[in-house]
Amino acid sequence: VQLQASGGGLVQPGGSLRLSCAASGRFLSSYSMGWFRQAPGKEREFVAAVCCDGGSTKYIESVLGRFTITRVYANNTMFLQMTTLKPEDTAVYYCAATNRWGFPTMNLWNSWGQGTQVTVSS
Repeated sequence: VQLQASGGGLVQPGGSLRLSCAASGRFLSSYSMGWFRQAPGKEREFVAAVCCDGGSTKYIESVLGRFTITRVYANNTMFLQMTTLKPEDTAVYYCAATNRWGFPTMNLWNSWGQGTQVTVSS
C-alpha cells in the first residue's frame, strides 16, 4: 500500500486547510484510514480516523468541532478539513492505513505516507 499526502502549508491562526491522502497499491476499502501528527520535540499522536465500515469516525478531543475527516471509497482518497486552526496544530501530518478493523493503537497502523507540514502562525 502506498499513501500520498498533500495539502499542507502556512496559514494564520483561525484559518483553514484541507489535507488529502491518496491510497494505491494493494489497498482494500475495508482498511481504516487516518491522520496522525508530530510536532517538533513531541511524540506522534493520533488526530482523526475513518473506519472500514463506511462511516464511523474518531477524533482526538482537541480537534473536535474544528476538523472533519471524510473518505471517498470510489478512488481510495481521504481528506482532513481543518478549520479554526491554532498554533498548537502546527506539526507534520501523516496519513496512515491499517488492515485491522476499527481504530487500533498507533503501532498497528501498517502503512504510512510521507507527511505534509502544517504551520499555523501569524
